[in-house]
Amino acid sequence: MCAEQLKTDGLAIRPTRREFLAAGAVAGCGLLQAANASDSDKLLKGKAEYVISIWLGGGMGQIDTFDPKRKGDPKAKRPGAYYESIETAVSGVRVCEHLPKLARLMDRVTAVRSVHHEVINEHAAATNRMHTGRPISGTVKYPSLGSIIAHERGAANDGAPPYVLIGYPNVTRGPGFLGARDSYLYLTDTNQGPAGLTRPDGITPERRSRRNQFLAALKRNADPTTDQRLLDYDAAIAQSLKLSGPEFMRVFQLGREPADLRNRYGGEFGQRCLLSRRLIEQGVRFIEVSHNLNFLNGIGWDVHNEGILNQHKLIQEMDTAVATLIEDLETKRLLEKTLIVITTEFGRPPEFDSGGGRGHQGTAFSCVLAGGGLSHCGARGQTDDVAKKIVSSPVSVPDFFATICAALGVDYRKNLYNGDRPVPITDRGKPIAKLFG
Repeated sequence: MCAEQLKTDGLAIRPTRREFLAAGAVAGCGLLQAANASDSDKLLKGKAEYVISIWLGGGMGQIDTFDPKRKGDPKAKRPGAYYESIETAVSGVRVCEHLPKLARLMDRVTAVRSVHHEVINEHAAATNRMHTGRPISGTVKYPSLGSIIAHERGAANDGAPPYVLIGYPNVTRGPGFLGARDSYLYLTDTNQGPAGLTRPDGITPERRSRRNQFLAALKRNADPTTDQRLLDYDAAIAQSLKLSGPEFMRVFQLGREPADLRNRYGGEFGQRCLLSRRLIEQGVRFIEVSHNLNFLNGIGWDVHNEGILNQHKLIQEMDTAVATLIEDLETKRLLEKTLIVITTEFGRPPEFDSGGGRGHQGTAFSCVLAGGGLSHCGARGQTDDVAKKIVSSPVSVPDFFATICAALGVDYRKNLYNGDRPVPITDRGKPIAKLFG
């Protein structure tokens, strides 16, 4: 209805003042709803430049780390936490007693306590889910988050690869349908650089130069190709030859760091975190640091039965390394530019198994974000009194991925393309908007 005369069945009808005001109110509400919808759909875009993604293979128990609850008793089979909890720098947010260093820094951290997926007892499937953001498909090989960021942002400078994996290679970390150009460079030992870039002792600079000349001659004489797979492979070879020079390889010489700083980071996992900071400085965009190491308790984070007895050693090692990484990045004015992410394939239930350990739980678990220019609050999302069920602010894996993409300025609403087939980049995830406030 409007202020003009309306015609109905040939009769002129003039609206009353009450009808006119009512129509205006309805129209105003419609405009307000449209504006609110527009605000909620507004593309969120952070200012982070790098990601250090820490992978806790095996399944970190949220109730024993970042979402502590009342104390349980494995002998009496009473569900609950294995450890006591402590206060943090954020009022009302508590963490496990074995995270004292991170507790002091929780104002730079958000433990997302309400992550969930439906994978339960299959480590490989859950690992794939937490790297690609999707269920395993028989028809599509989806790219990992690292490859997505590499594809969208590339390296921060020409002298570095976009994506480095510190740990053992696995197809779930790979580029999927994006192709070899967006794959990772990997190493498994911080005492030396990537094996693929390290020249064997018998290959002198002169021999290497001759090999490069032969390769160049083969390329000149080969028929041109438009096959993207071959072009990506050639680009990967060219990048490898470039990166194997001394300028990039110096980044792996951790002995250049002050001894006291290296000691603060701790053992092998800590040295991996230190190397990740050096790689950031070199221009690497995305680094995954694996902590599924069996150095301390023999089984990593998969604490069934008696494996839980030394779980605290893993938690303490993570506490030392990640807290030092946060402080080190802050000292070098890199924390606001670097998003630290801690993920794992699933959590652990509050109940104890027959050996006193814990099984698997995907319905509610914790992942952690730190730095990256986000508005941190210590913790977001809430679970019940034994961290078994989500009671507020659930975050799906696509939502978590969308949050990371948004922090890096990547459009989480766009499509990638598997040939001609559009594939939503985060499976239609929505970022945690309050972290961008």
